[in-house]
Order: sequence, then C-alpha cells, then structure tokens
Amino acid sequence: MAENDHHAALLGRRVLVVEDEPFIAMTLEDMLTDLGCIVAGSAAQIDDALSLIARGEIDAAVLDVNLGSQKIDPVADALARIDCPFVFTTGYGRTGVPVSHNMRGVVQKPFRMEDLAKALADELTRVPG
Repeated sequence: MAENDHHAALLGRRVLVVEDEPFIAMTLEDMLTDLGCIVAGSAAQIDDALSLIARGEIDAAVLDVNLGSQKIDPVADALARIDCPFVFTTGYGRTGVPVSHNMRGVVQKPFRMEDLAKALADELTRVPG
C-alpha cells in the first residue's frame, strides 16, 4: 500500500488512543489528527479504555502494551471480541505483545507518523471492523 493509500484509508476513522504517558498520548493524538483521523477518545487506564470501547463509537485503536503495571490484554481482548482493528505501540518489540494478539500490527517506539499510518491502514484492511 502506497503512502497516499495509507492516508486515504485513515480519513475520517474514529481512533481510540490507549496510552499512559501523557506526552506520547498527545503525540499520537496529533499524528492521528494530521492523518485525517478523529480521536474518539484517549485513556490512560484499562477501566477507562473499556468504558470508551463499550460506547461503541470507534473504528480502530492504538494500544500501548503496558499501562503502568497493567498489561493491555483486557483492552485487546475486548476489541477483538467486537472485531475492531487495533495496533500496539511498544518499546519492547513484538515480544511485549500479548500472545493471543501477536498477529496484530506493532509500531516500535519511538515511531514516525508514517509508521503509525502504515500499521493502522494495514490493520484496517486486514480486519474490516
């Protein structure tokens, strides 16, 4: 998929951001907005993320693998149950991704906007949502 195709695939998509580091969360929100996405919500804790998912107003999500001492597994599981596409962000590489979701896209921190665009667009293509 070409760069322009990645951007086109993301236009108007409502994306949930689940990230506990405020600077990284703000950076993700800015990147998503620049890519034409709508930030559907942002959560720094598992319970908050699950509440936002329950509202049902998201097309995709970007998940940090660890929220403090909490693993992201419950959020990834909830998204998978509703066939909502998502990708992980992590500084640990694929080894930090929950085993049951290791086929999902991974964006290695630190990442560029194009890395995020490609991973999200690829996941939206793979899981129609």
